[in-house]
Amino acid sequence: MERLCGPERPFWVANQTLHTNRPDLPECFQLSVLSWLPCIYLWAVSPLYLFYLKRNNKGYIMMSIMNRIKTVFGLLLWIVCWTDLFYTFHELRLENSQPPIFFITPLVLGMTMLLATFLIQFERLRGVQSSGVLFFFWFLSVLCAIVPFRSKILQASSQSEVTDKLRFTTFYFYFALVVCELILCCFNEKPPLFSNVVTDPNPCPEATAGFLSTITFWWFTSMAIKGYKMPLEAKDLWSLNERDSSKMMVPKLLKEWEKEQSKAKSDPNLSSQALYSKPPPSTTNHVGGGETSPEEVEVLLSNKKAAPRQPSFLRSLIKAFGPYFLIGSAFKFLQDVITFVNPQLLRMLISFTKDKTAPNWWGYALAFLMFFTAFLQTLILHRHFQYCFVTGMNVRTAIIGAIYRKALVITNAAKRSSTVGEVVNLMSVDAQRFMDLTTFLNMLWSAPLQIMLALYFLWQTLGASVLAGVAVMIMLIPLNAVIAMKTRAYQVEQMQYKDSRIKLMNEILNGIKVLKLYAWENSFKEKVLAIRQKELNVLRKTAYLGALSTMAWTSAPFLVALTTFAVYVTVDETHILDAERAFVSLSLFNILRFPLNMLPQVISSLVQASVSLKRIQNFLSHDELDLNSIDRKNTPTDFSVTVVNGKFTWAKEDPPVLHNINVMAPQGSLLAVVGHVGCGKSSLISALLGEMEKLEGEVSIRGSVAYVPQQAWIQNATLRDNILFGRPFDDQKYCCVMNACALTPDLEVLPGGDMTEIGEKGINLSGGQRQRVSLARALYSDADVYLLDDPLSAVDAHVAKHIFDNLIGPEGCLKGKTRILVTHGISFLPQVDNIMVMVDGRVSEMGSYQELLNQNGAFAEFLRNYALEDIVEEDEATEDIMEEEELFPEDALSNHTDMVDNEPVINEAKRKFIRQISVISADGENPRCRSVRRQTCRQSKQCELQEKRKSQGGEKLIQAEKAETGRVKSKVYLEYVKAVGPLLSVFICFLYCCQSGAAIGANVWLSQWTNDAPRNQTQENIRLRVGVYAALGIAQGILVMISSFTLAMGNIGAARKLHYNLLDNKFHTPQSFFDTTPIGRVINRFSKDIYIIDEALPATVLMLLGTVFVSLSTMIVIVSSTPIFAVVIAPLTFIYVFVQRFYVATSRQLKRLESVSRSPIYSHFSETVTGSSVIRAYGRHSAFVLMSDMKVDDNQKSYYPGIVSNRWLGVRIEFIGNCIVLFAALFAVTGKESLNPGIVGLSVSYALQVTMSLNWMVRMCSDLENNIVAVERVKEYSETKTEAPWEVEDKKPPPEWPQKGNVEFQDYSVRYREGLDLVLKKLTLNVKGGEKIGIVGRTGAGKSSMTLCLFRLLEAAGGEITIDEVKISEIGLHDLRSKLTIIPQEPVLFSGTLRMNLDPFEKYNDEEVWKALEHSHLHKFVSNQPAKLELECAEGGENLSVGQRQLVCLARALLRKTRILILDEATAAIDLETDDLIQSTIRTQFEDCTVFTIAHRLNTIMDYTRVLVLDKGQIAEFDTPTNLISQRGIFYGMAKDAGLMQ
Repeated sequence: MERLCGPERPFWVANQTLHTNRPDLPECFQLSVLSWLPCIYLWAVSPLYLFYLKRNNKGYIMMSIMNRIKTVFGLLLWIVCWTDLFYTFHELRLENSQPPIFFITPLVLGMTMLLATFLIQFERLRGVQSSGVLFFFWFLSVLCAIVPFRSKILQASSQSEVTDKLRFTTFYFYFALVVCELILCCFNEKPPLFSNVVTDPNPCPEATAGFLSTITFWWFTSMAIKGYKMPLEAKDLWSLNERDSSKMMVPKLLKEWEKEQSKAKSDPNLSSQALYSKPPPSTTNHVGGGETSPEEVEVLLSNKKAAPRQPSFLRSLIKAFGPYFLIGSAFKFLQDVITFVNPQLLRMLISFTKDKTAPNWWGYALAFLMFFTAFLQTLILHRHFQYCFVTGMNVRTAIIGAIYRKALVITNAAKRSSTVGEVVNLMSVDAQRFMDLTTFLNMLWSAPLQIMLALYFLWQTLGASVLAGVAVMIMLIPLNAVIAMKTRAYQVEQMQYKDSRIKLMNEILNGIKVLKLYAWENSFKEKVLAIRQKELNVLRKTAYLGALSTMAWTSAPFLVALTTFAVYVTVDETHILDAERAFVSLSLFNILRFPLNMLPQVISSLVQASVSLKRIQNFLSHDELDLNSIDRKNTPTDFSVTVVNGKFTWAKEDPPVLHNINVMAPQGSLLAVVGHVGCGKSSLISALLGEMEKLEGEVSIRGSVAYVPQQAWIQNATLRDNILFGRPFDDQKYCCVMNACALTPDLEVLPGGDMTEIGEKGINLSGGQRQRVSLARALYSDADVYLLDDPLSAVDAHVAKHIFDNLIGPEGCLKGKTRILVTHGISFLPQVDNIMVMVDGRVSEMGSYQELLNQNGAFAEFLRNYALEDIVEEDEATEDIMEEEELFPEDALSNHTDMVDNEPVINEAKRKFIRQISVISADGENPRCRSVRRQTCRQSKQCELQEKRKSQGGEKLIQAEKAETGRVKSKVYLEYVKAVGPLLSVFICFLYCCQSGAAIGANVWLSQWTNDAPRNQTQENIRLRVGVYAALGIAQGILVMISSFTLAMGNIGAARKLHYNLLDNKFHTPQSFFDTTPIGRVINRFSKDIYIIDEALPATVLMLLGTVFVSLSTMIVIVSSTPIFAVVIAPLTFIYVFVQRFYVATSRQLKRLESVSRSPIYSHFSETVTGSSVIRAYGRHSAFVLMSDMKVDDNQKSYYPGIVSNRWLGVRIEFIGNCIVLFAALFAVTGKESLNPGIVGLSVSYALQVTMSLNWMVRMCSDLENNIVAVERVKEYSETKTEAPWEVEDKKPPPEWPQKGNVEFQDYSVRYREGLDLVLKKLTLNVKGGEKIGIVGRTGAGKSSMTLCLFRLLEAAGGEITIDEVKISEIGLHDLRSKLTIIPQEPVLFSGTLRMNLDPFEKYNDEEVWKALEHSHLHKFVSNQPAKLELECAEGGENLSVGQRQLVCLARALLRKTRILILDEATAAIDLETDDLIQSTIRTQFEDCTVFTIAHRLNTIMDYTRVLVLDKGQIAEFDTPTNLISQRGIFYGMAKDAGLMQ
């Protein structure tokens, strides 16, 4: 350096710099190191940066005024630097030679300024709006220029005049320009021309944010403010960044995956493969890839069984997302290294306080350095998190996209191996696991690194005694592992209980009407509470474990410190524990705590992710449908569908289902395919669609295809969208389609016409309606070939005829198109062109109707079989058909509660049943008169409907669920505290205080102990010091355990109370509530909200209390050691609360939006999977992929701000924490004289660990607000209006009541709900005991309402009902309901034993039960079962046929055997056999009882005592059947329709 600067300018002078109160750096140092630092940085970085800019072009930015100013300043700086250079040359000519440094520095500086100016322009051309590289350069330049700035002034003031005037002036010019450049660099350029920021309506400000704004996440502030002012909505969310969208991410992953697959296929292993573990995909090319290396050949010879190399999904993930993720890892590495700077600074600070001679500026420098490193660490850490989370988000997007695309093309064999639920799980659970893993993945290498570094520094501080501490840590690891294992086992057990409880609740709520009618609520309540008790017991065990692990987590650092210090002082007499050693090692132990706890978690989530990886990889490796198996070329021929020698199977390994199929369907013909159930009719259709594996033969289809599956597939969209299916709307064509499919009358019934939203799987349409919508979709698509798979079985007979005539048949809309119709309806066969008869997967005969009849083969036999059933159907009255078809809104509640939320399983089963017996009637006696009737009836209804709809003013059946917005009221917190128990809550807080006290005590004691060191009294008190320290620490551990356990107990108590109240209230809630509230909503309260109260809330409260007390104790310690710190607390707290309020308001709403937008992804997906064959048939594959991508992007749109909000919060809160460190250190320096090193160490080491708990405190506050809402929701449903009491003590009827069975209605009126019209108007009638009364009337006349009134499911709006002189409105509901018996329309069974279904209270002995079974004709069936009465019924009684279920209901009635029986006849065609059985049993067994029958088939009530005809809620006729017929009134008309009168 001397040669550079000359002898009179030394490079370093210690007395001038360190050991003085006014330090200054020597001139040579200033000219060399300080001037060159920024230059070296910029020259080192610029090659990489230029390369990056060449690769990434964002467009071109117009030259702005700011840009011009920057450039001019850059050029000025170059001129200023070179002025110095030329001045030096000038001096050389004046013989006043300067040392070389005066040439080198200005030259280098000038060149660098030119480079910087060039960069400013190059960035503008590449569209960079704000540059981090240059910002850093200007920042360094200013930093380095501050020292000469100060020293030049110091020199000038010490000498009388400035010696080197020019250089003095140029330097201040230089300084001013550099500061200006730095300031200008903080501002942003305009966005580039034509960038999507300009075109996007709501662009994400991140894209245009400046460098400073990006690293501090300042750009998010606008959303935080918006969210604070009012709850965010979906429209406030920013668009997703282009690079995070599905459009970019999914292809990226799929490209890599395809590469992997092709690599795996061309792998040489395949060429000499002997045994497959699994047959290879059909597309494998057996090509040896190039030369096999000798080693590989050996492997193959030795191990013939080597499975084909699976394409590795992991590798494609790494290739697609690795590079971006690695940037995050680099940040993590930096952060890990910087973490260890602060303990070293702490050591220096403590030694500074010891050394009373040191100059004060050391202390201030250390304090600011601590602040600066902590702040830097914050920024770097959150950058790293941002990269990780964004990678996680991208991985999830890509995986969901890949799975969705795959699910649309997998073969049926592959579909069989993974059910819809499993695949949805792949999307939700497994993709989520990857997302969670990416955030921690770096811990895999970072945790060991941190542990190694910490141990290294500890070893330096304390020597070998560290090993004792490490041993303790290692011993704690298995303890934690065991606790984790046990907890997981308990969780699984608890999930099982939860599932069975929810399943039971689901059944109860689905069958709540039946429970009320039978007065069985108590029995089921006991069942639920029994399961709940088991669940809570498991929760309690989990709580014990949780308390243990909390203790391990809080006491670990303490135990480690204790053992280390104890060993350190006892091993060697000379070892003295002073403040430096103690507190530096304490802060290192605190750093250690995090990686040690994280490692096991990361490893377990790695294991989970690897399982997920396998599952996803297997799914993505499934075989795909061969798109070329069907020849779709549009060559003109006479035949539009031809199959030649076709042999098809569902899966390669299965036997073929269809053998030598030969079909030729001429252009425009109608071909019917008939055969018995399971003979391969539907398979044939699938084969034509290319859904089956073709083993041999040729299939060709000319033109486009429309397909109507057997089970209609309905999307969750409006009715109109379901029919259009992506085609443009054409009014005329649309109307024509609606008429042909008989959908027009249904539109009148649906609340919103064709804009009615249809629930998932078409839940709010009847089976027939779904099928017709499916037909309408096919008709609207206007294809060339129509494949109709039994579309007529789900609809009623006359509708089927209408559809056949207007749509499919020779005169229908489709004449001239090629139609292949699978059917069971014999009546249509004479009208088709060709009939193909299938038997066991072969074509047995083919020809026209007459030809086949004459052959007398399989077809003739088929006709004989089915004709029998046809005759059976004849006597079903039209009545029945009208009932089914026109679901008429007035009565929508009594008969069709199932239209509300999710149809009970029964309807589904009923339909399946009908389909099995495949009864399609030939049209009834007198078609003409019937259709006229229907039309007039329909017209009158139409007018009524119009008026009604106007008058109702859109009274909605289902009220929309209120989404919670805004802050949670403090009342809710109080409710929860009340549920926990007020005294217990206070006690818990007290325990937490004690525990914090013990912790502070231990640390204060440690600082006292370290103060022994200077006074040399260590050896005497060692025993005492270690003993008290240990006692305090262990006390803290025990208190932690007790407090967290007490807290858990309190929470479990609260959970029990809240659940009990909710359950109790729901059993007492009137029926009208269940009619207007979707069951899903109630179930949600029982599942999700109770789960939150059981599990999420306690965890949140635990963390919150922990962090609050840690933060408090930190403040107390710092204030007690440096009281002046109290001044700073107020402003910091203010900022903290301010940030916290903004964050909580925004993040809460973002979480809600995220969860709302998440479910559509999965529901759309499961919908797609079930309808994949339809989607493929219509060629809508890519449209659905786009839809799915949009849904995923919508979800990520709310997820991304959620991530950023956490980063935003982190940076701000940690800044506050860093300020606390800064002030703690500063005040320690100012109070240096009065403070001893122990106290300084204590206060600063406390400050260093406060950031973490401050951060978590806000997060937990936010979580608490999100979770406490569950309490509010449960509370809301525990306080709904209840029905009348179950038992009224003073009004109890006598036990043998009713003896006679007289029933009397007096002026009785009733309505369904407040504000609706009366359903029954002033009925007065008197029924004697033992009479048999039939009740008839059109739909909506109020028949069912009458029965509901007897049971008081509907409370009277006026009038009275008296049974045997007892007014039923005065007695308790259970007393009333248990004395009446009903055989309901739809047989509801609950899962459990058959015995429980008959007699849940165990009132009757086995003999009585068997007797009832005998009378109800179930005796034979039950005694043949191995389990007898203990036969398990599945949910909804799925394992019994519909008829058997109906008989079980009869057996229930026989067991109760009360004086009054109400029989609600099943509307559906339950088989006639069962119906006769029920009727005959009732005639014999209930001879002396009063029987009310609601009849749909008149022949059952022709021999009753009297018939009551209702019309519009009033009595129209009431007399004996014979009298009524002779009066020729309404009843006569109905009887005539039913074909009972000639």
